[in-house]
Amino acid sequence: MSVIQNTAKRRLAAGELSLGMGLRQARTVDIAAIAKTLDFDWLFIDMEHNSMDVGVASQIAMAALGVGIAPIVRVPGKEHYHASRLLDAGAQGIVVPHVDTAQEAERVVSNCKYPPIGHRSVAGAQPQLSFKNLPTGEATRLVNDETLVVVMLETPAAIANAEAIAAVQGVDVLLIGFNDLCAEMGVPGDFGGDKARAACAAVVAACRKHGKHPGIGGVYDHKLMQKFIDMGARFILSGSDISFMMAGGRDRMSFLRSLKI
Repeated sequence: MSVIQNTAKRRLAAGELSLGMGLRQARTVDIAAIAKTLDFDWLFIDMEHNSMDVGVASQIAMAALGVGIAPIVRVPGKEHYHASRLLDAGAQGIVVPHVDTAQEAERVVSNCKYPPIGHRSVAGAQPQLSFKNLPTGEATRLVNDETLVVVMLETPAAIANAEAIAAVQGVDVLLIGFNDLCAEMGVPGDFGGDKARAACAAVVAACRKHGKHPGIGGVYDHKLMQKFIDMGARFILSGSDISFMMAGGRDRMSFLRSLKI
């Protein structure tokens, strides 16, 4: 096969849950194999909320391609070079935060997709193609097909514009960022409240109408995750490396501190 398949997109296309692991602390390439062994479908390489630089993110993306887990990068801003540099380095998807309008979503697609869908600059050797020398037209088509474009909806304005955003050609996923959204709605942390539920319902309806995939991030309570999945969420940020490490460490220390000696 000429192109490395995007496992996150494959799960979504099959109507299954597409499950990702957030990277906040990891800085070494072994995290890709670890996440694959844990049965995640994609890595959420977070460049918005930590100090990870392009070099580290690129190395993790290359390692992820090698073990068959999709490297998806949340870039720190909407400028075209944030997306293009990581895609050129092997990312199979880009998450852009704080997308409020269809016009912003169109710019995201333009930055992430080669012509004729977008206006991404054509690079040379493609990591996603294992650096095979293919005709340019074929290479750009194959990479376009495997590139996942994710826009984050994190404000009431974004939710109000969900249907217009979902209608944008080239957008694959509308990912609700519940932490910022609930804060913006005046109900910080109230992920189980009526406002959060209504926001999710609006995004799910917009996605169903336009053939896109709804996603959730920031919600890790099991009952609430089940609730939003039952409503239709399929692209699920399942937690981060630091939360998993702290949960495991807390459980072990609780056990050890309880021992009588």
